[in-house]
Amino acid sequence: MVKGIEGLTVEQVQEEISRGGKFVHFTYCMSFLIITLKRPSEVHFIRAGQGTFGASLPYTILSLFLGWWGFPWGLIYTPMAIITNLSGGTDVTALFMNQLGISGARQGLADVQVK
Repeated sequence: MVKGIEGLTVEQVQEEISRGGKFVHFTYCMSFLIITLKRPSEVHFIRAGQGTFGASLPYTILSLFLGWWGFPWGLIYTPMAIITNLSGGTDVTALFMNQLGISGARQGLADVQVK
């Protein structure tokens, strides 16, 4: 499931992407002494002109509180997750558009075609 795409048609998503929208996922880290988990979030659709800070905040807070407690990976993965999230997450637009069968992701999109 993609957060932020509810109620949009394929054409509306294409239009948003052509104006700078993107699909991203964030990273979170949880540690339990000797076990550390680093996982991607659900995919989020970020509309053109919308920032990623609000969408990344829950994953950043989760990592801040639960990420540090594993040794040694919690101390390594937690800062990586926080930096990734505060930098806008991981852009997966091209991959996601290919999975949807839509060509032209991030290439001007004037000629985007739905298969």
